[in-house]
Amino acid sequence: MTYLQPPRVPRSVELPPRQALHAGSTQVLVVGGGPAGIGAAIGAANAGAEVTLVERYGFLGGNATAALVMPLMSFHNEVKQAVAGDAARLLPPDHGEGEPVVGGVLWVLLDQLVRAGAAIRPSVETGYTVPFDAELFKLVVYDLLETHEVRTLLHAFASGVLPLPDRARAVFETKSGPLVMDADVIVDCTGDGDIAAAAGASYEIGRPEDGWTQPMTLMFRMVGFDHEEFSAYARAHPDQWKGVHGLWDLVRAATDAGELDLHREDMLFFATPNAGEVAVNSTRVTEVLGTSVWDLTRAEFAAHRQMAQIARFLRGRVPGFAESYVVQSGVQVGVRETRRILGDYLLTGEDVLTARTFDDAVARGAYPVDIHNPSGRGTTLRRLPRGQSYDIPLRCLFPQGLDRILVAGRCISGDHVAHSSYRVMPISMATGQAAGVCAALASSQGMRPRDVPVSAVQRELRAQGASLR
Repeated sequence: MTYLQPPRVPRSVELPPRQALHAGSTQVLVVGGGPAGIGAAIGAANAGAEVTLVERYGFLGGNATAALVMPLMSFHNEVKQAVAGDAARLLPPDHGEGEPVVGGVLWVLLDQLVRAGAAIRPSVETGYTVPFDAELFKLVVYDLLETHEVRTLLHAFASGVLPLPDRARAVFETKSGPLVMDADVIVDCTGDGDIAAAAGASYEIGRPEDGWTQPMTLMFRMVGFDHEEFSAYARAHPDQWKGVHGLWDLVRAATDAGELDLHREDMLFFATPNAGEVAVNSTRVTEVLGTSVWDLTRAEFAAHRQMAQIARFLRGRVPGFAESYVVQSGVQVGVRETRRILGDYLLTGEDVLTARTFDDAVARGAYPVDIHNPSGRGTTLRRLPRGQSYDIPLRCLFPQGLDRILVAGRCISGDHVAHSSYRVMPISMATGQAAGVCAALASSQGMRPRDVPVSAVQRELRAQGASLR
């Protein structure tokens, strides 16, 4: 292989001391501009704080835009059983009518997306998912942050954090050299818990038996797709397509012919708001860790080669794809799971699957346990009791031993099973909004985030339209 291998014998070298530009101070510093960061920034701004958001890429949206993770998955409980509909609508057919369990910033974003023609509202017809256009998503988020007077810095990668007597100082690497920014409270929305880990927080990675994480996936978009022709095939072969996944016989034929080496159990793709376009979620790279530069490099090589093979298979063997082609892949391979920061409470899979409630709840979820096999093919899907949801306690956002850092998004405190549910973008946005509100209240009252009364956080979240019991 042409990618660089890790050194056989690790050797550390000393780097010379350096100076950094002091970029300023803020009450709440949000690191990471994905769904959790968007929720945190707007939640903190609505609670009256001065907010700065720093993002590593040249655009916002996180996994929604950088990794093309689409659609937004369901954030509704399932009150009624799903009714069989068009098997080839390319949106989940197995989620019945329900009520939203995530509100607040998520709905502010969705309303803006719909008005911009960038998304389709969740409904029984969409399987309560939200198909969206990733490029328009970026523009909508720019507008939202500007409306809420959130100061934003792009192209800045968080590399560390330094404690100050009564504040925290984050370090960023940029094309202008290193810079630092001081804040009363930092909200870590990096997905990987980079800030919390750099500050010394304890964390877990992967499943308990071997530490392996859910696989990575390179999402990509194909255009020139003939939906009618594909639908005709699905209707003629009802055992071969189940809403968004299938093609087992065609996969087997291509595999036997030596044309395809699929690393998951079937093909998976979704409709987008744009005619003639699908989002393909069929690559899978296992035994790689998203906090290892070596593994990330290997995953990019493997996933892009899988993408090319899958695209050839779709064009050559699947009705409706003969004139299609790949128009975009993710800026980076999509990472499902890395660090889970250990907090004052650890949410468990049992908490999720029994729809447990908590007095200090600041967010809710109803998405199933959804574990892509860390060691190969297969996906475990376990639903909550019908019509119910689980709570996420504020304590899950407080890293043990840290006073001025909150975590939000997929890196909050939970086990491997619970993480497979709360990792999805709508729930990440809800925990982000909760962290942002708590950070804003802590700053305004001159106290540690964990000393802010839970009732005050809940009261402000309800005022912002968040969904709490």
